[in-house]
Amino acid sequence: MSTLKLFVHNHSSKGDQSFLKTITFAITHFTVAFTVAFLLTGDILIGSLIAMVEPAINTVAYFFHEKIWARHQRNTTANAMNLGQNML
Repeated sequence: MSTLKLFVHNHSSKGDQSFLKTITFAITHFTVAFTVAFLLTGDILIGSLIAMVEPAINTVAYFFHEKIWARHQRNTTANAMNLGQNML
């Protein structure tokens, strides 16, 4: 199985929606970036170029942000549970 297929399969089978959430974020971000760049410049080519570069980089950053945030939430929950057990 290809690396991409394994990556997608592993994320969806574990109930982790971060990959799907990243894809929908990317679509939204590309649309907004193109619209803003086009309205500011009046040029479809420049609007398209801006909409390809900045959102692509931001989407990758967003994916890793989601992963870090999910780990933080898991750690916070585990710490709270441990604290609760220690108090008993």
